[in-house]
Parts: sequence; C-alpha cells; structure tokens
Amino acid sequence: MNHFEPTHGNLACEGVPLRDIAQSVGTPVYVYSSATLERHYEVLRHALAAEGLKGEGGGEALIAFAVKANSNLAVLKTLARRGAGADTVSEGEIRRALAAGIPAHKIVFSGVGKTAGELAFALKAGVSEINIESEPEMHLAAQVAQSLGTRAVIAIRVNPDVSAGGHAKIATGKADNKFGVSFSEAERLYAQASNNAGLKPVGVTCHIGSQITDLAPMSSAFAKMKGLVERLRHEGLAVDRLDLGGGLGVPYFNQPDPPTPADYARMIAQTLGDLDVAYSFEPGRMIAANAGVLLATVLHIHKRPEGRKFAILDAAMNDLIRPAMYEAYHDIIPLAPRAGPPEIYDVVGPICETGDTFTRERELPPLAAGDLVAFMSAGAYGAVMSSEYNSRLLVPEVLVRGDRYAVVRPRPTYEDMLAKDAMPDWF
Repeated sequence: MNHFEPTHGNLACEGVPLRDIAQSVGTPVYVYSSATLERHYEVLRHALAAEGLKGEGGGEALIAFAVKANSNLAVLKTLARRGAGADTVSEGEIRRALAAGIPAHKIVFSGVGKTAGELAFALKAGVSEINIESEPEMHLAAQVAQSLGTRAVIAIRVNPDVSAGGHAKIATGKADNKFGVSFSEAERLYAQASNNAGLKPVGVTCHIGSQITDLAPMSSAFAKMKGLVERLRHEGLAVDRLDLGGGLGVPYFNQPDPPTPADYARMIAQTLGDLDVAYSFEPGRMIAANAGVLLATVLHIHKRPEGRKFAILDAAMNDLIRPAMYEAYHDIIPLAPRAGPPEIYDVVGPICETGDTFTRERELPPLAAGDLVAFMSAGAYGAVMSSEYNSRLLVPEVLVRGDRYAVVRPRPTYEDMLAKDAMPDWF
C-alpha cells in the first residue's frame, strides 16, 4: 500500500495535492510519503515478530534499512524513530545514519571495498558489526582493529551461488558476482577469525539480490546458511547472529504482486526452524520504493509525420536513471488526467543521449505541454543515484506528513554548482 491517491481529480500524497508541491518547489522533484515509509517498516516488523524471528537478547530482529536505497536524512530519521537500524556500505553512509539518529549498535557496515580509513571510522563509531566479504578484507580489519587496541565484531558474508533478482545488475548471490566468499572459505575464515586477537566473529550473512519476486531462491540460500551455522557450531565455534540481507521485491504496477512480508517471514521460519540465532535484515527497496514519486512537467509533445509521438519532460536520466540502467518500469500517472482516449507515447527527457528514454510506446491518457506527471515507485534508487550530467541541477526532495510538507533537500542554484569547481593558479 502507498499513500498516493487521487483527491478531487488530482493525485495527492497523503493530505497534500502533488500539484501544490510542483507549483511551490518546481519540477522535477521527488516526493516521499512518511505514512508509507512507516507502514512498510511496521508491516515487516510485525511479520517477523509473528513468526518468532527475534534479535539480540530475545528482542525484536534488527531491521537495518539499506541506506543505499534512499540516503536522505529526513527519510532515515523517519525510520529511525520507528526503531530501524541502517545497513551501510561507506563511511559516508555511516555518517548519514548517525546524523539521522540511528544508534551505532544498530548500524551494519557492508560492502566489498572497505578502506582502512573507513574500517577505522566504523570501529571508533562502535557499529554493530562489519560484514567481511573477502579474506584480504578480514586481514585488513584485524590489522586496523589491533592498531586501535580493539577487536572488530564481524560477520562473514557468504555467496550461496543462488541466482535471484529482477535484473542481472542487481543479482548478488551467484559465484561469478563480486560479493562474499564461498562456503568452504567461510568455514576456514570463521575459524581463523576466532583465533585472531583483532577479530570477534559473531555470525554469518548473505544477500542474494534485489527485487526478488519468488521465495524459492531465498529459501534455497537460507537452507544453505542454516547448514553452515550448524557446521560451524559442530566445530565448537560460536555463531550468535544470522543476517539474511534484503531483496524482497515490491509491486512495480506492471508486474504480479510479489510475496508479502508475511509470506517471507513464514518461509524463513519454516526453512530455518529453531536455529537459535539473533536475526537481522537489510531491506531497502521494499520499504522506500513505493513511498516516493518523481514529479515532472511535460515540456512539449513532438509528433513525427509517420505518427510517432514523443512526450518530452523536464525530468531526465540524471534524475531517475533506473529505466536507462536497468530497463526498469515505472508507472507514469498524470496528476490531473485529461479526458479522451489513450494515446501512445515515447516518454523521454532533455539530455543529449538516446538512452535518456523512460519508456517507449507507452499507452497513456492524452498529454499536452504543461501537464504534470508522476513516476511511481521512485522512492528507492531514485534521487540517491541522481547526478549533474549535462550540468543539470540535482533534483530536490520533499517529505510529506499528513497535510504538511517540507523540502528536505533543496534544489541547488547554478552558482552552487559552479562553485564546486576550482580554477588552477596558472589561469
């Protein structure tokens, strides 16, 4: 469920007409619904609790929101106030999580290319755990920890060699992907870490991809993780935590509905049984995707003599890159649909790239210059992946709560953009 619904013929976010935001802030602009963010978090939290999937000390399982999906501080703060942690993949993301009020003991540090400086920052901040993705990284973490006179709390990320994910570029669990170590490596590294003065291994973790709409690959991967935990314990090693990552798909309007969080939690309970571990999860898309839209204005309709029609928008691939990068589908809804039979459009942006195409031959209500449209399901991997390509200003972000809204990232000025460059002294 999301909170973007027509009100008096105009699309609204909660109690705010989106037209009001577009007129006040300008387009393109991202708009997020607080109620949707909170509801998606709570639905997952209750589903996990209903199946008895607990966290540290028998409390609730840790839901560490994947900051890479949407790193806006106001979004993170909204989730933090509900009890969410953070899954981070850089020092910058750790800093964002801390700035949003997420306590360090709820922050997980993942990623395949952690630097010594980032590891040192994470250790000094006191993050919950560092997910180790390779043997060299494990040795580096040990060296950094010992130089600081501490032990790094780690989990070993395992690549279960399971194919899953809505696109090849977001599948992370196959043997030819860069993430994690093999099962045989995991057992050896876990044993080594247990005897290393700079490391404190506490568990294992996996994440096999994103936008997964079939629970079977997850069940297969989780069954393998259960076997790993049991083998490590048989060797006399303590395994207290199991991090199952994220990846559960969301409805993108043109696809069948994916399994629900309740289905997901039930599958985990049935697959893992009474494993007696503290569970943690790293959802991103499932919480944020349908909590956000990108608003854009139709600049003009370009009609070719042979009949092809281009709806040219003020939004572009630098604002929302998912269609260009992943061939991703986003429902496009006019804020105030015009009457008349639908027409066929190629919906494109103004960037000097043929790839700046959101969709081809899409049937939409009639469009005209000045019309406002919303790209639905744009709350994850939208603004966070935006850029200044073609020297276009970064897109602003707005957060709605009830009948109020606030600009939570303003649109920069051209002076702001130019000021980031510096001229060498020889000019």
